[in-house]
Amino acid sequence: MEKKNLDWSNLDFGYIQTDKRYVSNFKDGAWDDGCLTSDASIVLNECAGVFQYAQTVFEGLKAYTTEDGKIVTFRPDLNAERMIDSAKRLEMPAFPKERFIDAVTQTVKANAAWVPPFGSGATLYIRPYMFGSSPVIGVSPAAEYQFRILTTPVGPYFKGGAKPITIKVSDFDRAAPHGTGHIKAGLNYAMSLHAIVTAHEEGYAENMYLDAATRTKVEETGGANFIFITKDKKVVTPKSSSILPSITRRSLLYVAKEYLGLETEEREVTLEEVPEFAECGLCGTAAVVSPVGKIVDHGREICFASGMDEMGPVTKQLYDTLTGIQMGRIEAPEGWIHVIE
Repeated sequence: MEKKNLDWSNLDFGYIQTDKRYVSNFKDGAWDDGCLTSDASIVLNECAGVFQYAQTVFEGLKAYTTEDGKIVTFRPDLNAERMIDSAKRLEMPAFPKERFIDAVTQTVKANAAWVPPFGSGATLYIRPYMFGSSPVIGVSPAAEYQFRILTTPVGPYFKGGAKPITIKVSDFDRAAPHGTGHIKAGLNYAMSLHAIVTAHEEGYAENMYLDAATRTKVEETGGANFIFITKDKKVVTPKSSSILPSITRRSLLYVAKEYLGLETEEREVTLEEVPEFAECGLCGTAAVVSPVGKIVDHGREICFASGMDEMGPVTKQLYDTLTGIQMGRIEAPEGWIHVIE
């Protein structure tokens, strides 16, 4: 199959319209059969629930071309499960797990020409999403919903790729205890837009959000979880009920323990102890692992021993192993790789 004529190695993390997308509608208590369509437009009533009360959830995963030429996705079952959890929290109907995986398979297969070739550094980003589509004026859940999947070829999330970034401690709160920080809802990302624009204007790549209750504990950034490495090479990730349960983070902890023989720990991490770590990174589907070289806390600079020139040694091991699994260079744990074709 002939690939699209794109400069794959120089793609940024932006939207490029591909050939097909998947659509299924929920009405009268049931999802229809769903189908692929060439139409990228969505027509909704002006009073649709998504417009009035932000009733929308989404997911993000990627399709890769492996070293032996297969097109695969990484742990889509976990994306399906997380989307079900997100939907329940916003009183939306769950899109069944098996149908989610099948819809991802259909959509990627229909856009196979847009899946970047192996070794290009690019991937096909897959965005499943769901929203309230019927009119709602009183504060209540919509009666009808639409589930869709779009795809777009993308390059690295951060422009520097694997080069360490500088972030700042944010003055804004990302999520409150007992709120919606643990689900992938559009409203969580809307509140971070002003904070990220402000950070960019000040020369930072991202924000470090602290817990809203005490503002002493590390939570996450606007779109990724934190991962820290101690001086004795223990892999530590912040634990909180108000951060998103990252599939990448969960996978990295498994890789650290089972592939690299490193000790791992999920626990509360205070801002006060951050300078004691040797390495820091951001992990998520979009970024995979992005090294952090410096954190600025209201003028106080926290510089990691790994420096600003390249990934720290343990972070690089984690990155190389996980991407090796995703690209087919390293044997994957059972069930991690879903082959499209």
